[in-house]
Amino acid sequence: MAAVHLEVEKKYAADDAFELPSLADLVRGGDDQRSATDVLIPLAEGESVRQRLTATYFDTEDLRLAAAALTLRRRTGGDDAGWHLKVPAGPDARSEVRLPAGRAPRTVPEALQKLVRLQTGNRALVPVAEIVTQRTVRRLVDPTGQVLAEVADDRVTARRLLPLNGSGEAAGAPMSWREIEVELVAGKADLLDGIDSRLRAEGLRKAGAASKLAHLLGANGVGTKEQGPLPQKANKVTAKSPAGEVVLAHLREQVAQVRSQDLPVRLDARDAVHKMRVATRRLRSALTTFKPLFSTEVIRPLRGELKWLAGELGAARDAEVMRDRVSNAVRSEGGRGERGAAAVAEEELGQAYRSAHDRVLAELDGERYHGLIVALDELVASPPFTKRAAAPAGKVLPRLVARSFAGVRDLVDAAAASPAGPEREELLHDARKAAKASRYAAESVDRVFGQDATAFAEAMEAVQEALGEHQDSVLTRQRLQELAHGTSSTETAFLYGRLHALEEAHAEQSQQHFDDAWKNAGRKSLHRWLR
Repeated sequence: MAAVHLEVEKKYAADDAFELPSLADLVRGGDDQRSATDVLIPLAEGESVRQRLTATYFDTEDLRLAAAALTLRRRTGGDDAGWHLKVPAGPDARSEVRLPAGRAPRTVPEALQKLVRLQTGNRALVPVAEIVTQRTVRRLVDPTGQVLAEVADDRVTARRLLPLNGSGEAAGAPMSWREIEVELVAGKADLLDGIDSRLRAEGLRKAGAASKLAHLLGANGVGTKEQGPLPQKANKVTAKSPAGEVVLAHLREQVAQVRSQDLPVRLDARDAVHKMRVATRRLRSALTTFKPLFSTEVIRPLRGELKWLAGELGAARDAEVMRDRVSNAVRSEGGRGERGAAAVAEEELGQAYRSAHDRVLAELDGERYHGLIVALDELVASPPFTKRAAAPAGKVLPRLVARSFAGVRDLVDAAAASPAGPEREELLHDARKAAKASRYAAESVDRVFGQDATAFAEAMEAVQEALGEHQDSVLTRQRLQELAHGTSSTETAFLYGRLHALEEAHAEQSQQHFDDAWKNAGRKSLHRWLR
């Protein structure tokens, strides 16, 4: 099993003349900057450690991992020797997937190959660079000996292992530089910010590249941002542009989002399943709302595959939402004597999420998923437009958005005419999905229709959220009933019953929210552009 480590660090370019201050000074500032609180904190600098790190970096020949801001290496030396896959995880943060070094230095482990399969397209991963680092590590520790931060002073020697721009060179000439890395270990974010301020005051500047590999490739004239299967940049569109071009710009964004979330989903990153699911739904919704613009023979099977993927992701997302909703309710309502009930509920619901997420991972490794990705790439590269797609966007698209709203209205009217019960709940659930599709339709064309489309989308989002809250309450009550029937504890069953009553109150509130949102969504001013 691969271990995932969150790495939060800042990198700086330094010349040979730079003298790194003591870590205590970096944290507390100079004598004239120290506060009374700083003086009372007995921080210390541990003994420095010297390391020699030798890393071989792997990528496709056209550097597709570098284009996706990923680095894959096998490193010897240091405290974490082995295979490392670094994945962007926010400003100054990366998730690092680690595996043991193994006995095959030139063969990337199968587990890592699977993680980056979408980026590589099954192309071979070959050595592209070798980087040797002479590192001096200094550690800031608290009175208990816990390491708060590490400062690494790196002297780097690096060379390419692949020809550059088709030249006959087997490898590039070695190049050297110095950089300083500051990494949080057990410290808080403000500690990193404080060290950053002091280092900048000392004259250091932020490193120009996010990684040593990027530094090497950039210095050799390799523009990694243009490499690999990146989405095409959309041209500026207006109401006079072909309707198909407007929709295509939206489709490209969503395909890029599905691709970008593939690796975070595999690493179980926060909200990754949700983001991929939303992008998948937006794609399917756009191909449904604007289907007159595309060839039916091509689009119908693609919509079916998108529905399949959204369903797989939805099972994991719904389990995640249910886990968090019930767990939060148990924690907020349960007393000290009911902590056992909270633990049982969290474990059971957590297991349901883990099982659903494991199923998603299995599907992402399957041929059906990769066939879908290929089809999406082909869709945005060579869209199967009909003649209607060439008509001006201003004449075609508003009518199609209006048609999506009409579908919402019909479902809401049918629900209002139905008595309370399962049939009405099903109609409201369908109305929620239709409202979401109508919202997505407006958002997909707001680059052309501006504030009119944005205001309409916001109104439909309010309808969707109110109906969503109602649906979540229905499902939560069902789950609470199941939990109550499955427990042998009278106190726990009573707790679940109390939560069930609270959810009934939430349902009544959501009904009022829906009534208000639906009334607002019917305003004529919101529909003036839907001609």
